[in-house]
Amino acid sequence: MSNARTEKPKTDSLDELAHSSQPSLPAELFDFLKHNKKWWLLPILLVLAMFGILLALASTPAAPFIYTMF
Repeated sequence: MSNARTEKPKTDSLDELAHSSQPSLPAELFDFLKHNKKWWLLPILLVLAMFGILLALASTPAAPFIYTMF
């Protein structure tokens, strides 16, 4: 029989993980796409990012220049 119940948990590696820095959202999304082979999501995310940038710029003084493009 295995003595799995008597083994100590590896708290050192858990402490290292708890105190390590978290990846940013774009890095985490790219990691998800890479590991799960969901490359078809990339164009959708890019279009959503472009709309987000467009909405952010619509409330700035650059708005008249953006509206003339459409």
